Amino acid sequence: MSNKIEQEFQQKKEPVRLNKYLSEAGVCSRREADRLIESGRVSVDGKRAETGMRILPGQVVRVGKKVVSRQDEMIVLAVNKPVGIVCTEEKRERNSIVRYLDYPVRVTYIGRLDKDSRGLLLMTNNGDIINKMMRAGNLHEKEYKVTVDKEITKEFLEKMAGGVPILDTVTRPCKIKKIGKYTFQIILTQGLNRQIRRMCEALGYQVKDLVRTRIMNIELGNLKEGAVRRLTDEELNLLYEQIRQSSNEPVRVWE
Repeated sequence: MSNKIEQEFQQKKEPVRLNKYLSEAGVCSRREADRLIESGRVSVDGKRAETGMRILPGQVVRVGKKVVSRQDEMIVLAVNKPVGIVCTEEKRERNSIVRYLDYPVRVTYIGRLDKDSRGLLLMTNNGDIINKMMRAGNLHEKEYKVTVDKEITKEFLEKMAGGVPILDTVTRPCKIKKIGKYTFQIILTQGLNRQIRRMCEALGYQVKDLVRTRIMNIELGNLKEGAVRRLTDEELNLLYEQIRQSSNEPVRVWE
């Protein structure tokens, strides 16, 4: 896996359009980058930038007085985390997600998935975007497919949707839909420690399989288990739009 990622990383050293360069550096969306360029706030090698120009390795890009270097490139990865991989940066953990990816740039997870859960995990090198995406007060959606040990009843669905007492609080009302005899789909806007498992346990159910299928506008889709990909330009642009007004106060969350 690491050789493929390294090749992809090296491709990013090629010339790139200025608006994409600013977007990938975590400055703003490509649409907003075009506005910045048109307003004259962006310079390249000390000269006013022009819309549509391409940036070569070694050129100095500034927004106002701040230099946006190639090293600042924002990376956001989608990973299909397998069961058994741990969301931690602890170096002594052999099965940590950081070791598993072995990415050439330091990245960390955006919202944890516990060791026994699988599915969509986002990784990035941008701390600001982590807090904007995962802070519960921003009400951003995360979707899961869950299989339990006994038949799902109407009463179970109603109680899950209305809020379940766990961890000295009551979970926020959520959307839930039965999609099989033992399987349901649930959409949360918070991320308490092992929240879905604890909610089910409080109602007498045990989770047998838990897959995260979506975070905001990013979907797991047909990404194979253990595989990794970079977000598309379209995904990043929509993500920027969704977090534009979000708070970035520090937060740490679990799923």
